[in-house]
Amino acid sequence: MKDKLFILLQQLVPQHCVSRLAGRLAECRDPWVKNTFIRWFAGRYGVNMREAEVENLRAYENFNAFFTRRLKPDARPIDPSPDSIVSPADGAISQLGAIDHGRIFQAKGRGYGLSTLLGGNSELAEAFKNGSFATIYLSPRDYHRVHMPVDGKLRETIYIPGDLYSVNQTTAANVDQLFARNERLVAIFDTELGPMAMVLVGAMIVAGIETVWAGQVAPLPRQPIRARFDAQDDQGIRLARGEEMGRFKLGSTVILLFGPDVMRWRESLGAESPLRLGEAIGTRLSTAAHEEKQENE
Repeated sequence: MKDKLFILLQQLVPQHCVSRLAGRLAECRDPWVKNTFIRWFAGRYGVNMREAEVENLRAYENFNAFFTRRLKPDARPIDPSPDSIVSPADGAISQLGAIDHGRIFQAKGRGYGLSTLLGGNSELAEAFKNGSFATIYLSPRDYHRVHMPVDGKLRETIYIPGDLYSVNQTTAANVDQLFARNERLVAIFDTELGPMAMVLVGAMIVAGIETVWAGQVAPLPRQPIRARFDAQDDQGIRLARGEEMGRFKLGSTVILLFGPDVMRWRESLGAESPLRLGEAIGTRLSTAAHEEKQENE
């Protein structure tokens, strides 16, 4: 009953209005308002400020600056193996596995279409059909900058307007096609493993989604916006493994997509496995196959 009431409340409230009001509060620079809010939040969620580049809570100009705080340079070492795929964020695995004939598992028998997640682009979805996915949930206490799992060159972005349901486990277990109906930004990168998609999913009271190359990209007018980047440009927007690519102003979810037969997730990972930015969550398939062969010899 409690879960049903939680979902019903989300359906009844004006999601976008509530989220935009929360965004305005998060941008407030009044010392009393922002310091009170930041101090309460840090205490309520047990935020570890010893990892932050700026440890003093009062030094942040507003709540959003605190929430998207930088970490100290050595706080999140990147896995040294050149063949590893690293976690793009702090958080926890919601689900991960195979993209089964264009369907992605959500929770408790619920799933959603790959093409729908990518804005209805069936041609783009074809590149990931029967590939691999990982859904990573960022809780309020986590570091909220998102980094690259592998080296990549940006090919295109697609902003897709939508709902703003919460993206926690309760909502994922009770709302059909949650991640394919919420507001989101799809970023497609060309990598040595082929195309990779990073989908940054908005949620209730998320004040915005930003990228390092375009600044704030959500919320935007409620219509899809697609941006392509010149494939012939040798420079372009290239980001190295572990380099920052974007951030959330309040918590949400990142979904990673890879094509078929290029990588394998770490076997020890499963639903609710905790993650830290930079740790290995997968490896190239050729490397994984070699390691498996050695184990069997």
